Amino acid sequence: MKFTDKVALVTGGASGLGEGICHQLAKEGAKVVVTDINLAGAEHVVTDILNNGGQALALQLDVTDMKNIQEVGAIVKEKYGLVDYWVNNAGISKITPFFEHTEELWDQTLNINLKGQFLCCKEAITQMLEKGKGSIVNMSSQSGKIGTSHYQAYCSSKFGVIGLTQSLSAEFAPMGIRVNSVCPGVIYTPMWDQQKVDYGKKRNLEPDMVMDYFKNKIPLRRLGTLEDIAKAVCFLLSDEADYITGQALNLNGGDSMF
Repeated sequence: MKFTDKVALVTGGASGLGEGICHQLAKEGAKVVVTDINLAGAEHVVTDILNNGGQALALQLDVTDMKNIQEVGAIVKEKYGLVDYWVNNAGISKITPFFEHTEELWDQTLNINLKGQFLCCKEAITQMLEKGKGSIVNMSSQSGKIGTSHYQAYCSSKFGVIGLTQSLSAEFAPMGIRVNSVCPGVIYTPMWDQQKVDYGKKRNLEPDMVMDYFKNKIPLRRLGTLEDIAKAVCFLLSDEADYITGQALNLNGGDSMF
């Protein structure tokens, strides 16, 4: 229970990786603020946490709206106190050939995946400076280190997250604030239910062959799990990682080692 009495906020917490991270934080004793544009989904996650004896609060959050971010920050501060940990997980992903990759999709992806993390870090760091310490984990991706075809906006946004992480770490480490990122490989979440068709077209595979294709190319011969990611995120947030900042941790079963 290393997070007892600690306040942790997760964006995009209603499903997928964010949901897994919220459950792990609650399991380890944190007061978890589950935020998402999908309030009903966030409330469902909170209900599960409460039913398992944890502490949690659901709030609707649009990570592209600075005013909304500040409003959420104020509610958290009043309800639980200053934030100790902040996980920037909200994001979108779309596999599209370059000439079908519209300007609208580019803007939407960069706004949510990169600008959203930039804006949320403003609120997180403001509270952490007041507290005198804190830890942030920004969700990047294996595609934030190695570019892949049909993934222009996503790769650009996730490369940008690593740059943002390093810049903030260099600036705020002297104030006791650590900022790291994680770079998951293929983790089977509902997002992949939507992407298997598009990835199959890219590799000339049937949709139901896509996950086996990934398994066969990963050295550990399995996909990552929500628990794999959640435990790594919690480690980076915790005092056990208090000499780690500015890093981008690969979580991909050895699929890439850069």
